[in-house]
Amino acid sequence: MIREPVTLPQRPRISMRASARFFHLVDVIARANEPTATQLSALERSYNSTGEFLSACPEFQGDLIQIHAHGSRQLGTVVRPRDGSREGFDIDLIARLASGARHKYDGEHGPALLLDRLHRALSRYADAHGLQLRRWERCATLEYAEGMCADIAPVIDSPLLAAPFGETHGLIPDRELRLFDSTNPRGYAKHFDIAAAISPNFTDVVRFSEAMDSVTRAEVAPLPDAQEVFDRLLCRLVQLLKLHRNVAFGVAQGSQDMAPSSVFLTTLAAMAYAVEAPQPHESPLELLLDIVERMPLHFERISCSDSSEKWVLPNPSAPRDNLAGGMNSSARQEAFWAWHRRLIEDLKRILHAIENHQGMDVLLKALESAFGPRCAGAIQQDQTQRRQTSHAAGRVTLISSAVAAPVSVAARPHTYFGH
Repeated sequence: MIREPVTLPQRPRISMRASARFFHLVDVIARANEPTATQLSALERSYNSTGEFLSACPEFQGDLIQIHAHGSRQLGTVVRPRDGSREGFDIDLIARLASGARHKYDGEHGPALLLDRLHRALSRYADAHGLQLRRWERCATLEYAEGMCADIAPVIDSPLLAAPFGETHGLIPDRELRLFDSTNPRGYAKHFDIAAAISPNFTDVVRFSEAMDSVTRAEVAPLPDAQEVFDRLLCRLVQLLKLHRNVAFGVAQGSQDMAPSSVFLTTLAAMAYAVEAPQPHESPLELLLDIVERMPLHFERISCSDSSEKWVLPNPSAPRDNLAGGMNSSARQEAFWAWHRRLIEDLKRILHAIENHQGMDVLLKALESAFGPRCAGAIQQDQTQRRQTSHAAGRVTLISSAVAAPVSVAARPHTYFGH
């Protein structure tokens, strides 16, 4: 395994006012890339409608026990899709089958049969509602109105009692549809929640809170409650990483897409946060910079005989699942290092603009370069609103809203099924 030494240059001391200002910008940027209240409501309706339909499908009679969300919607880390041509948001769903269904899908044709049945059921739903349906290697995607999409994947319960979060372990068709891969979306959510619940150790919380207050008084409108910021610190960090990645790599281009996956970045951020959060830091900004700089320490780099590297990041809830599997080409690995360097430089450039009072034009240019024109526009709008009113604008954020509840399949008489 390779562990390159990480040389961290001595950072200049960051003022509390700069840290407070930075965190306000982070909050504005994240909110600009989360669903609005209307979009969130539409997303929930589509989720519930699809789940209820699948719960009554004869293809899974007696086997389907739950439809539940997973991924960024479940974790509270949703950002706008990289595809800038649509305004809709995406949601990932799992069609969860009981462990007893495993024998129906034995053999090399079993995974394909499972996907065929899922696609057939969803085709009826798509036809009935005038939706587009796309089939992929291990899931199907429904395209709803207003650009919203739902990726739906089937998972068969397969508990591993000796593994972490093993009670929720499952099997998902592999990309070749010949075998089943290890997966555990419910366990992964638990792992992330445990990391996010770690209380950061800030040595100057009082001074940071005072700085937040001073920013509030100077610019009229109050900032989000400091404790609220702390509570969702990991979620905000992941959102920031994903937004920066989206801008750096642009729209996905099939096999030429060099961008690291969201689950790869999310896992690295959560692991780094779990290590760094308990350590003393003067402010949340100091913590964020340490986490970003140390993310590469949390995956293995194995030297191969041909001088290439194999990267390994075991899924914390499904150890046989390598979350770095998609990074195992020299092009993708080089792209990751280039992106990571750019991320650090962009964050430092933004901080420098704030700390040295370089003016809004310089700051907006740095923000747009790092996080895209929508983010810069949101900052401008926020500045205008803060000048026009002394009251905080009401808002709905995904982080503070309830997580989409699983759709449990109710017991049904006669030809209906599930429990």
